[in-house]
Amino acid sequence: MTRARNSRQSGQGKKSAGDSSWMKEHFDDVWVKRRWADGYRSRASYKLIEIDDRDRLLKKGAGVVDLGAAPGGWSQVAAARVGSSGRVVATDILEMDPVGGVDFIQGDFTEEATLHAMLEALDGQPVDLVLSDMAPNMSGQAAIDQPGAMYLVELALDMAQQVLSPGGDFLAKVFQGEGFDDYLAELRRHFDKVQTRKPEASRPRSREVYLLGRGFRA
Repeated sequence: MTRARNSRQSGQGKKSAGDSSWMKEHFDDVWVKRRWADGYRSRASYKLIEIDDRDRLLKKGAGVVDLGAAPGGWSQVAAARVGSSGRVVATDILEMDPVGGVDFIQGDFTEEATLHAMLEALDGQPVDLVLSDMAPNMSGQAAIDQPGAMYLVELALDMAQQVLSPGGDFLAKVFQGEGFDDYLAELRRHFDKVQTRKPEASRPRSREVYLLGRGFRA
């Protein structure tokens, strides 16, 4: 597989230091307040909850891979919904505190050692769902940020092709802009149906949307 170069494989994009307006908005955010009350590690948990409530991706007993999992908001939701009969394997280049019911592998999933550890945790079995909430460190410059973001979702799709079972599903955060239409077309080549989701917890001004591929053509 291709190496991830310097793009950060994490569910948490970096904010510029000293951005007081962003900090105020963040802590005034209703989803941030809810996640503290509900015990989730990030407001992103509610994005997955809304999508799953609508599309029923996380079934009891399902096998799930969570890419760019730190700090673990999506892994929390996935583990709770697939239950003890399911399996969640998560990975990130950043550290992540343990989540009950989740096997976490720290490392770059495009490197052989990390990939081998993930496949070992899955007992070599294909999974039903691959999740990716990855984002690069954001510089605020679209000419830099957009290619980095698209590179990460391309890596996520590459990983999905390796571990998804026939008929499996794929959910990834994608930023609208250069490369988006080509990526959408690529997804349509690999999945029976591709849908776009913009959950309420996604800030309206954000260019992020979630692309859902259903029915993987192995």
